[in-house]
Amino acid sequence: MTGRTRGSHGPHTVPVPKGYRVGRWEVREPLASGSFATVYAARNTRPGAALPPVAALKFLPTGTRTPRQLHHLRELAAREVELLQRIRAPRLIRMHETLTVEDPDRPELDGATVLVLERAEGSVDALLDRDPVPEAGPELLAQVCAGLSQLHRAGWVHGDLKPGNVLLMKDGSVRLADFNTAAELEGTHAYSLAFATQDYTPPELLWPEVSERGTPVRPTADVWAYGVLAHVVLTGSYPLPGASAEARSDAAVRYARGAEELRLSPRLPADWRQIVTDCLSRTHRDRLVHDTGALLRRVEAAAGVTDSARPARPAWLPRPARLGRLSRLLRSPWSRTRRRRGPALVGAVAGALLAAAGGVTYATLRDSGPSYGYHRCPYASVCFFSEQNGNGEMCAWEDSDPDWLSGRETCMWTADRPVRSIYYNADDSTDLGGVAYYRGRDYTPVGADVTRPRSRLRTGCTSQRAQGNLAGTYAPLSHRFIAHCGDGGDGRPSTPPSR
Repeated sequence: MTGRTRGSHGPHTVPVPKGYRVGRWEVREPLASGSFATVYAARNTRPGAALPPVAALKFLPTGTRTPRQLHHLRELAAREVELLQRIRAPRLIRMHETLTVEDPDRPELDGATVLVLERAEGSVDALLDRDPVPEAGPELLAQVCAGLSQLHRAGWVHGDLKPGNVLLMKDGSVRLADFNTAAELEGTHAYSLAFATQDYTPPELLWPEVSERGTPVRPTADVWAYGVLAHVVLTGSYPLPGASAEARSDAAVRYARGAEELRLSPRLPADWRQIVTDCLSRTHRDRLVHDTGALLRRVEAAAGVTDSARPARPAWLPRPARLGRLSRLLRSPWSRTRRRRGPALVGAVAGALLAAAGGVTYATLRDSGPSYGYHRCPYASVCFFSEQNGNGEMCAWEDSDPDWLSGRETCMWTADRPVRSIYYNADDSTDLGGVAYYRGRDYTPVGADVTRPRSRLRTGCTSQRAQGNLAGTYAPLSHRFIAHCGDGGDGRPSTPPSR
């Protein structure tokens, strides 16, 4: 007995026939379905474009139903799309594009919003079905905490963190998903729709005040949910007593009032006991001191990992030779009843991907601040801007990237517009003092810069804390971190090659 519950999966909320075309995408098998949406596997019918060969299509029926239902669904879709268009972070699932179905002959689909999402292999929910206390639990939890930290730094609250909304990629890395109820902070609060899952909802939100703008939530709600998630992953049970979600919710309310105690499992590792206890502090105020930035450092120490926020390569790029425990788990079936074929992206993104709030949701573009200024560039990142002086659109990376258009991160505006300014907001502890950028993919010197008499191996280089405008027609499509700008990026001297 794991102390976890499952929802049943009925007919698909949005039935879409196999073979149906939406833009370049051909619908394949259904992956998951929830109250408000259905997700399907999809194949890219126009390979070679700056999009992956496979994806997940999330259909939201925003063109049908009653006016009241339409308003509600459109609000859910708008929240999701806004976050996905504004935030790019390594531990948040990505959105490639959005589409609208125009098909009057199919009124059940006509007007539907379709999110083209990064394809996952499974979810933590499905993993726990197979193995209630997975060996890779600590590593997994470190990456989840990194995702929450990235989301909170961008000024958003997830609002519905749970196993079904944590996805596992083919390379074993973790992505947070399902942002239907996510909300942007306005000072200390955000306003969300009241769809959080009971077992992961803090006591103060079990009977919330609801205004016309929704339920006021804080980042501390995600901290509580993380504490529950950590206890479930590491022990297979919940930290509060009760045979049902309702009973455990009642226990949470009593706990907040001081009439109930946590029931931390003896299976909880000693290094994690204080972390979980702090996350599950009785009140919002008690949880305030345990923000996800500070929490991440403690979690990484307990898990024995570093760089849990580091992005992973997408499934369609070559995989590294050495894989972690999560990758090894992916070689086995995710559920008791369905087995996958080899390395192919087959099978379900677990049914719980769309539980309760209705979605696997995914993300791209980390720029959530104002659309101007170098100050937007996150610490320990290099940022490229479409306008001078750090203005316009921004791409921010925490690691090297050989391909901005179809690599593990994307910066699609650079496909047809040059980079006008750059800022390396370096981590002082690193020994990588420069960022070399290149006109071609894979750090190659493609094309010619008409403002320079001779082509170099790289387009340019910037040093730590350096910011400035780029002249001419600079259009880099890849970059890598190097020791200093005095070399050519790969140990090569920074001199023009012989012709």
